[in-house]
Amino acid sequence: MRLIYCFARPTHAYLDLNAREDFEREIVVKVNLPELVRAELAKRSWRGDHVALGTNTDPYQWVEGRYELTRGVWEAMRDFRNPCSVLTKSPLLLRDLSLFRELAARTEFVANLSIPTLEERAWRATEPHTPHPRKRVEAVAELNRNGIPTGVLVAPLMPGVNDDPRQVEELLGLLGEAGAQSVGGVGLHLRGEVREIWFDWLRQYRPDLVAHYEELYARGAYLPKHEAARLSKLARGPSGPRRFTSERRTGHERSVTRAAPAPAPATQPRLF
Repeated sequence: MRLIYCFARPTHAYLDLNAREDFEREIVVKVNLPELVRAELAKRSWRGDHVALGTNTDPYQWVEGRYELTRGVWEAMRDFRNPCSVLTKSPLLLRDLSLFRELAARTEFVANLSIPTLEERAWRATEPHTPHPRKRVEAVAELNRNGIPTGVLVAPLMPGVNDDPRQVEELLGLLGEAGAQSVGGVGLHLRGEVREIWFDWLRQYRPDLVAHYEELYARGAYLPKHEAARLSKLARGPSGPRRFTSERRTGHERSVTRAAPAPAPATQPRLF
């Protein structure tokens, strides 16, 4: 998945690769991941802490369709009854729906989809080669229909690019219909090499926003508090915090008892 703003880009530097072309062309696959996960979960020192996949690199990139390593991770989490969750941009996670059901029956499991926008131009410009946002909304609906608690992260919210209130409200409406159990929003972070990559993109595609972003990020990698708060409020919508708990979820809720780990086992300009 090619994300212009991806904060995981600098991780390639640890492998003597760069955060630009190499990040977009080179994927490093840890083929022994499931075995390593099982070994960690089996350690006497492991306390059964929550494990979150996808907080740095998406576990359902296209290469996962070939290697299927994530399935082995979920199987280990299931066998050890370890609380876990996933954040992804890909409907490919529906492939593992049967495992999610088993996880939800044995421990705490939550799925989350990242959907920054429904607007076609913004999506194609900032997330080329990623699954269509509406396909992700459909995945949210399918997961919730199957009793898998699923939320959405509207992120990153990028001032002047995907923060039109009307567009965000349309997305929130569809997520409500899809049964999303919670929705949150996060502003764009520009850490390390990502900052210059983002400004290069702005200079090429949105020169009208360069000065605005220079002001917003003048003090570092994060938005000023007032702007971050505005975007977070935007993702909550006019009605307040987005936690959908209506009758749409009837029949899908379940009481989960945490089991101990197994002993050994306004109007904005157009994008262009």
